Amino acid sequence: MNIQSVLVCGGTHGNELSGVYAVKHWMQDDSKLKQHAESFSLDFLLVNELAIEKRVRFIDEDFNRQFSLEKLAIYQKQSNETTLHEHALAQTLNQRFGPKQTPKIDFLIDIHNTTSNMGPTLIVLESDDFNRQLARYVKKEMPSAVILVEDHVDYLAHPYFCTLAKKSVMIEVGPQPQGTLRGEVYQQTLEMTEHVLKFIALFTESRKKESEQKELLSGLAQVEAFKLTGEMPYPVDDSGQRNAMIHPALDARDFRPLNKGKPCFLHLDESEVLWDGETVYPHFIGEAAYDRLNLAFATADKILF
Repeated sequence: MNIQSVLVCGGTHGNELSGVYAVKHWMQDDSKLKQHAESFSLDFLLVNELAIEKRVRFIDEDFNRQFSLEKLAIYQKQSNETTLHEHALAQTLNQRFGPKQTPKIDFLIDIHNTTSNMGPTLIVLESDDFNRQLARYVKKEMPSAVILVEDHVDYLAHPYFCTLAKKSVMIEVGPQPQGTLRGEVYQQTLEMTEHVLKFIALFTESRKKESEQKELLSGLAQVEAFKLTGEMPYPVDDSGQRNAMIHPALDARDFRPLNKGKPCFLHLDESEVLWDGETVYPHFIGEAAYDRLNLAFATADKILF
C-alpha cells in the first residue's frame, strides 16, 4: 500500500471534544505532527461543524452511521432534496473525498471519545498485514493502548465516516463525559495520533527498500487485542420498559473478563442478573450515547493480533 495523503478528523460527533480541540490546535500549529509526515501530505478536518457549534452528538442522525454504500446511494439519488443535516453532509463529504468505492484519501484518522472506561483504544477495521503491523507498533510504543478489532464485516460494508478513505482507524479514548475536555484523555489522544502517523511514515519510507520493510514488520510481535462479537441490550419488562442497569461489579470494567455466573445487571428491585454465556470482554460499558438505543455494552473475544 502506498500512502500519500492522510486526513486527521475531529468532531464527527460534536460533543466529543478531544478530537475537536486537537484538530483546532493542529490547524493553528501542526509542526509536531508534520515532522512525521515528510513522506505524505497531512490535512485536518472538523467534520460536523453544526453539531460542534451546538455541542451535541448530531443534529438529526448519527453522522458516523451514514456511510454504508446503501445509504450513500440513496443520498446520491436525493441530491439536494434531503432536509436532514447529516444526510446532506454525508453526501457533501462523499463527493469531496470519495466516492467511497474510489476514495481520494489514502488514510483517515477519526478521533472519538467515549463515556466508558475504555482508556486509549485504537479501533482497526481490517485484519490485513498493514493493520496488524500498525496495531503492533502502536501497542509497542504506547503500552496503555487497547486494540479493538471490528472486522466482522468487509471494510466497505462499515457505515463509519472514516471508511471514505482507502485505509483508516478510529481513536476512541475515555472515560470523558460528553461535552467536556479532560487533560489525561486529551494527552492520550495526542499521543496515539502521533504514534499512528509515525508508523505510517516508517511504513511509507520502508517501501522504498523491501529489505527495510521486512525488517520493520518482522520486528513487531503479536499483541493482545479484542475482537468485537456482539452487543448486549439492557433488560426490559413485558411492556418493553427498561428495568435494570449495569451492575456495580461490571461498571467501568471495560475489556475485563465477564465470566459465566458473574453479575452484569442490577434490577430496580436490586435483584441481580447473572451472565449466562461464555467468557466475554465487555466494552463501551454504559456508553451514554448508546443509552437511547438501549445498548448496555458491546462484547468481544480476546485474541492475538
